[in-house]
Amino acid sequence: MSIFLVILLAFSGLSPIFGLDLPSSQIPDDSLLRIRLKETWLTESPARVLGRRSSLHNLESGERVEVRAVENQDEFMVLFSRELMSGRVAAENTPALPRRGTGQFPGWAQGSWMLIRRKDNGEGALIRVFLRSDQYTYIQFRPFTNEKSQMDVVLYGGYVTRSLPLPVPFERLYTMPLNEVLNLAGSKFPRRYFDPDPADYLNSRKFISLVRGRLGGLRFADDGAIDENGNYVFIENLQQQSSASAGLNCSGFAKWLVDGILRPITGGRLSIAPLKAPFGERGSSFTELWEKRDPYFGLDWIRNLAAEANGVLRSAGYRSIDEFEVRIDTFSSVLVIENAQGTQSARNFVLHNYPGFLEEAGYSAEGIHPLLYTLAINEPGRFYLAAINNERGPAATAENPRGRPRLRQYYHVAALAPYFDEYGVFRVVVFESAEETSFNAFSTRYPGHCINLVRIPAATAFDP
Repeated sequence: MSIFLVILLAFSGLSPIFGLDLPSSQIPDDSLLRIRLKETWLTESPARVLGRRSSLHNLESGERVEVRAVENQDEFMVLFSRELMSGRVAAENTPALPRRGTGQFPGWAQGSWMLIRRKDNGEGALIRVFLRSDQYTYIQFRPFTNEKSQMDVVLYGGYVTRSLPLPVPFERLYTMPLNEVLNLAGSKFPRRYFDPDPADYLNSRKFISLVRGRLGGLRFADDGAIDENGNYVFIENLQQQSSASAGLNCSGFAKWLVDGILRPITGGRLSIAPLKAPFGERGSSFTELWEKRDPYFGLDWIRNLAAEANGVLRSAGYRSIDEFEVRIDTFSSVLVIENAQGTQSARNFVLHNYPGFLEEAGYSAEGIHPLLYTLAINEPGRFYLAAINNERGPAATAENPRGRPRLRQYYHVAALAPYFDEYGVFRVVVFESAEETSFNAFSTRYPGHCINLVRIPAATAFDP
């Protein structure tokens, strides 16, 4: 594993006190500093560079940059590390805080620039630049030919741009101003992914806060939901639950969320039976024989909920599956951690091809994080119901040596709310099975599974 990945991951536990990044086009330029230090840090022999102490420099803008080298077994990194800034936009009950320095130089603060060099010959292998104060979103450049370089744009492991040729030698990038480099990419550089406006996510933050405020009285119960009359019932047979153990399962909880959005408008809750009806194309003549296993229950459930929510909150035209089901493809490759149980230095990051949306399956779970990031940028003010699915079926036994056919089954439902908080930090809230859970746990819980998503507007009135 390369040293630059190890170093950046080491800072992933840093408290998110930073925020209010500048628009990417306004990042103060540090090319004059790189020109001045090129011979002593960027092209000097590895032994001499690694023998130098870190140094602190001021840009013309007043921002501070710490220059340092970090060594690994086969390579080393030269960091032009910007000072981490703090600040926030005004929230409902809190005033805005202006940008100010924190005295921290983690290596991924907005504007930080790094060069990875080989230790044996000092050659440059990769340049990485952070356009946001987020260690998981960056652009990077690699050598290609004597006259060209290649550019990648990486968002939470997803490559939204991969191996874009740039008409400039790699070593020329050591001293080029950042905006000149990005201009070479032209419209192929998706700048919008680095310029979110926290104000666009006010509705999402309000919705999340309202839901959190109503979770306290809920509990989990297998097959549980609330019917149109406000009674706790079982989804399968609509029989009333015992008051002593009444609760919601994952599907009933998703209905509770949508009821909470719609009831302030319609005055009522949704009926359960229509939510179980098949919605859209799914299955085949083969799967029809196995509907008794309910393979598409979760998919039908979230599609019906999304159709009802979008039909009320937007218009009848948005009840169409083409309007509410997520089917975009924004990246073609994704970094995947293999040996996830190992230490950071032992983990292996492998670049996998990413197929994007798959009919009747959705998206491979390994790309859910970058997918939600791009959705948050492209569709602010939305949350998503997710139906997790995988091929399932009993294995062969002595009594039944042929087993039963494996079917793709949608067996779990969750709500995912990606947004940027008032500090400008990207977050994903997970609501599932009558509680809020960790997105880190959710995103690593389903290796080899797929996730189908439907979009719903985040409302600012909530009364389930």
